[in-house]
Amino acid sequence: MDKNLKRMATMQRLQVTGLELFYRNGYYNTSIDDILKELSLSKGAFYHHFDSKEDFFVQIIQNLVVRKMYTMLIEPIEGHENSLELITNCFENALETAVHNELDFGFILGNFISEFNGKNPMIMKHLSDILKIWEVNLVSVIQKGKFNGYIDRHVDSEGVAVFLISSYMGIRTFMVENTPSARKYRFMIQLRQYFKSIAAKKEIV
Repeated sequence: MDKNLKRMATMQRLQVTGLELFYRNGYYNTSIDDILKELSLSKGAFYHHFDSKEDFFVQIIQNLVVRKMYTMLIEPIEGHENSLELITNCFENALETAVHNELDFGFILGNFISEFNGKNPMIMKHLSDILKIWEVNLVSVIQKGKFNGYIDRHVDSEGVAVFLISSYMGIRTFMVENTPSARKYRFMIQLRQYFKSIAAKKEIV
C-alpha cells in the first residue's frame, strides 16, 4: 500500500476508535493506551500522527463530529420545501438511528460539551462552534420558512432555533434510558403539535 494511503488509513482507524471510546467512556476516562490496545498499535504509531491526546481529540472533532452533525442535522434541512416538514423529517430520521443503536450513550456533541465545560476552553470553543453553526443553520431555515409562507411571520426565529436544539439534546439524553422508541414517538407527537402552532395560518377567503 502507498505510504500516504497507509498513513491516512491508520489515522482514520485511530480517530474512529478514539471517538467510539471517548463517546462510551468520556474523554478523561479514556487513555491513549486504551485506544492503542483496541487497535494493537504502538505509541510510536500514535505520536507519528498526533502531537498529544488533546490534538488527537481536536482532529476527531474536525474530521468526524462535524461530519456527523452536518450529515444528520444540517444537510437534511437545507432546501426550498416546507421548513417545518424538513425539520420534522430530519429529527425523525436522526432519532431513529438512536433507537437502533445498542451502544447509545447520548448525544455525542451534548456529552462532550458537558464534559469539557469549565475544563478545557480550547476544546470547548471547537464544540461551541459546531453548536453555533447548527443554530445559525436552523435560524436560516426558519427565516426561509417565514419568507415562503410556511411559518407565521411573527415567530421568533432565534427563539425557535434555541428551543429545537434544546429539545433535541434533551430527548437524546432521555433515549439512553429504556424504551427509546416510545420516548421518540411521544417527542415527535409533541414536536408536530408545536409546529402546528407556529405554522402560517391560511387566510379564509
